[in-house]
Parts: sequence; structure tokens; C-alpha cells
Amino acid sequence: MVLLNRRKLKQAAAKDKTPEAEPSILEIDDDHKPGFDREVTARLFSYLQPHRKDLGVAVVMMMFSVLANVASPPLIGWAIDEGISKRDMTVLGGGVVLFIILQLLGFIGFRVQLRNMAVIGQTIIQTLRNQLFDHIQYLSIGFFAEYEVGRLIARVISDVNVVREAVTFAAVGTIREVLMLFGIIISMVLINIPLTLVAFTALVILSIIANYWRIHAREAYLRVSDSNAKVYAELSEAFNGVRVTQAFARQRHNRDRFTGEINMASRNAAERATLIASLFYPTVEMIGGVATGTLIFVGGTLVLDERISVGVLLAFILYIQQFFFPIRMLARRFNLLQTVIASGYRIFKLMDFPVEIRDDLEASDLPAIKGRVRFEDVSFRYTRDGELVLKHINLDVAPGSRVAFVGHTGAGKTTMIKLIMRFYDSTAGRVTIDDQDVKHISQNSLRRQIGVVPQDTHLFSGSVMDNIRYGRLDATDDEVVAAAKAVGAHQFITEMPNGYLTDIMEGGAVLSTGQRQLLAFARALLADPRILILDEATSYIDTQTERQIQAALEHLLIGRTSFVIAHRLSTITSADLIVVMDHGEIIEMGSHQQLLDQEGVYHQLFTLV
Repeated sequence: MVLLNRRKLKQAAAKDKTPEAEPSILEIDDDHKPGFDREVTARLFSYLQPHRKDLGVAVVMMMFSVLANVASPPLIGWAIDEGISKRDMTVLGGGVVLFIILQLLGFIGFRVQLRNMAVIGQTIIQTLRNQLFDHIQYLSIGFFAEYEVGRLIARVISDVNVVREAVTFAAVGTIREVLMLFGIIISMVLINIPLTLVAFTALVILSIIANYWRIHAREAYLRVSDSNAKVYAELSEAFNGVRVTQAFARQRHNRDRFTGEINMASRNAAERATLIASLFYPTVEMIGGVATGTLIFVGGTLVLDERISVGVLLAFILYIQQFFFPIRMLARRFNLLQTVIASGYRIFKLMDFPVEIRDDLEASDLPAIKGRVRFEDVSFRYTRDGELVLKHINLDVAPGSRVAFVGHTGAGKTTMIKLIMRFYDSTAGRVTIDDQDVKHISQNSLRRQIGVVPQDTHLFSGSVMDNIRYGRLDATDDEVVAAAKAVGAHQFITEMPNGYLTDIMEGGAVLSTGQRQLLAFARALLADPRILILDEATSYIDTQTERQIQAALEHLLIGRTSFVIAHRLSTITSADLIVVMDHGEIIEMGSHQQLLDQEGVYHQLFTLV
């Protein structure tokens, strides 16, 4: 809840920023500088707060694992010195039993630690993805026009997975490695200082190498993350546009671009990261081997001089073997930390990206409407410094009227519809429905009373019935069938293998374009909207099907305010009001016959048709 409140405050502040301070969509992934980020780290740790109990258990059980690793070498040394050297089977047996007990405690502790942290990590993944999914759905239409879907998927999948890995393996694991390292050092100092100096010498050398390695590794792993995001984006774009690709025979070009540029860059980034890792870890092993050899020589000399026992030497050899493990893991943890901070930054930057169209704190629900729509001196631009797309629009639409927008491409027809739907807010002036400003109405209550059939309808994976019911989930099967019959979709649906229960692929790939449009009509009509918007909805439908739909709409539009955008002017001749637009302005208004009598722009457009 704290995070959500913080997010809302940031969004509110972001909306009030000047144009220069407003965040850019394209900068979400590109403006993070490698290194420690206190705010990102604090926000990531806040996700652990609800799991304090399980986290505490994991920390306690981790201590058993540390104890098993630190206490085992001296125990083995004691068993050798006091048991084997003195031929005391009781001591030897007791040492073995204690060693087994320690290992069992370590096993149980490490297992509980990993299990608890894995559960916490998966829960945090669920929370982050839920929050991201919820937030992304409310971002403006303009956001999706600029930000690739593949990059969004990379944020929700790849970056969140990095956070899970950090929580599962690094959050408590880092503490475990640090405690192990200090426990080993303290134990070695207490046992024998000369042998400890040998280990310290190796530690200094290793620290220098690790510091050099982490700088290059951090950069390499960030490149891997960025290149993977580009692969996601390219795949999403290529698969979504596969029809256009095949229509223009661009498969080879796309393949060459993907394999020779995008995927090759990902491979090169991964190879560089692997190369850096392959240099570091074998180096650690080599230093460990040299240190062990040196320790055997120095320790062996001390044993021959009877200054230490064989058990002490063996304990040191075991310690030196353990000594490099936490160092190696801490170096890996550090790079994981760098990666998770970068991923967390991108996640939170996206999560904090302002929702431009938000309900006011005092927004009220829109009651059942009659359908009067007014534009009162409305002007609009898509960006703060962009050109006006609509200029001083004044339009009063009576309830139940049929309004058609016509004009050349870019005249502002679709923008008018977007303002009615409140996909955008007007730059100046206001849009009202039943005399209520849409800016002061909750979006859900507004859009529940508006039905839309776009030019490019989208169908979801699932049954035909589920797709028609999408805008009104409580509709009965009979109501779904009635809506399909009303628009003439019933016949082709019943001819499908399972009728209304036939599963269709995402996007309705198994249906013709006309069939998809008919389902979109049924979906909109089932929602029983008071305002119906047809955005060039019949542009892909053949003449016979269009006549069928027009006949059905004649009685279905009764009592509803409707807005139609159509390139085929023959389909709007019965409209109550035809609005002719040009460069964001209304230049003519009237009925079909009135506009023809004026012999103006509409007359020219109609006679051209």
C-alpha cells in the first residue's frame, strides 16, 4: 500500500511537471547509469517487508549452514590429532558423529533457507507482475504507440526474473557468504597466524582481480540484458506483422536483420559475458591451488618442526578450500546486484510512468445516459509542443442522433472519437455527455455505456461466445446468440465445428476479415451501449455483408446516439448529421441532402465517389 501511495504521488507530481521535466517514453530503458542506486535498492527491499517472518526463519537456518562450514575443519583436525594419532577410537568415533550432526544441521539449514527464499522470490514475482500488468493497462494509447510491446514483455518477464533470482539466491546468500568468510578468517587467526598470512596474501591478490573483473562484468551483463530486450521487441514486431511480411515477401530481409544484427548482437553480448566469467573463475581456482600448495609447504615445514600438528595443517587446508568459495560467490553476487538494480530501475521507471488519463479524486459514476454529446470550443494536440489536431470544435449532438464524420485522412475524425471515449483529454475546451464533463466522470462508468467497433478489431484466444461476451460478462448464452443473429453472424458461427464454443486463435486468424468484423458488431451490441461508435467498421466487409449489417443496425440504433466514420459515403446518407472536417476544423455540417445542396466540399467528395 505504501508503494501504491508513493506511486500515485509520483504520478500526480509527474503530471504537473513542465514539458522539459516530463519523462520520455523512449528514455525508460536508456537513462540508467551503472552503479548503486539507493532509491531502487530501498524499493526492492520494501517488497521483503510482508515476508519478515519467513525471511527471519531463513536467516536463522542459514546460521546452521555457516556453523557447519566453519566448525567442520577444526573438528576434523581434532579427530585426527586426538583420535587417529593417539589411536583413541572413542574420540575418533565421537568426532565422526559430531561431524555428521554438523553436516545434517547444515543441510537442513541450507535447504530451509533456499526453500523460504524461493517462496518469497516467487511471491515477489507475482506481486511485481501484477502491479506492472495493472499499471500498463491504464497507460495512455500514445504510450503504446511509442513503446514496443516486446520491450514491455522483457520488463515483465526478464527483469522481474532477475529480481526473483536476486531474492532467492542473493538476499540471504550474501549474508551467508560474508559470515562464512569472517568465520573462516577468525578461526584461522585463532589457530595459527603464519598460515593465516598465506591465506591473506592470496586474499589480497584475489581482491585486486575481483575488483577489476566486476567493472567489466557489470558492463557485460547489462549489455546482455539490453540485447535480450531488443530480441523480445524484434520477435514481437515480426510475429505480429507476419501477414504483411509474407505479403511483401520480406522473410529473407527480416531473417537477415534478425540473425545478422539483433540476434548476433545478443550472442556477442552473451559471449563477452561468458568470456569474462571464464577468465575470472579459473583464475580463482588457480590462485586457490597455488595458495593450497604454498600452505602445504609452509604448514608441512611447521609440522616437521613440530610447531603445529597434522590435524591443524589439515584444518587449514580445508579452510583454504572453503576460503575461496565465498569470495567467488560474493563476486557473482555483486554482479547480480548490479543487474538487479538495473532491472529494478527499469521496472520502477515503467511502474512510475504517469497515467495521463486518470479519474479525479472526486470523479463520479455516470448514471444511465440519454446520449447527448457536446464539444465546447475543443482544441487538442497529442504532445505539448505539437501542432493542434483539433481547432475550436463546437458540436452539439442530440440524444439518439446518428452522426457521421467525413473528411480526408488526418482531418481529425478519429481524434474526435478518442476524446468522446476519453482516451485523451482535450487541450482546451471540454467534451460533455448529458452536460457532464467527461474529465469528471469515472472512466469505467463512461466506457460501459459506449460501444466501439474499430476498423481493425481484435479477437482474443478463446471461444466465439467468450469473445462476443467480452464487453458484458454477465450476458446469458441466449443474449449472446441474439446479438449474433442481429448482426447476421449466427449463420457462419453455427457452421463452425463447435458452433459458439469453437475456439479461435488470438486475433481471429482462422476467421475471415468480414467474420471478425461481424463478431465485433455482436460484441458491441451485446454490451447495449447508449452511444455506439463505428470507426470505419465496414471498410473490410463486402457489399452484400454490409447491406446485411445496415439492415440490422437500422432498428438496433434506435434510441442510441451513434458516431460513424466511413470512407464510403454511400453508407452514411441516412445520418441525421454529417460533419465534414478538414485539418482539425469543422468546415461543413448538415444532412446528406443539405450538404449536397450547398455544393461544397461534401458535394465534391460524394460526386467523386
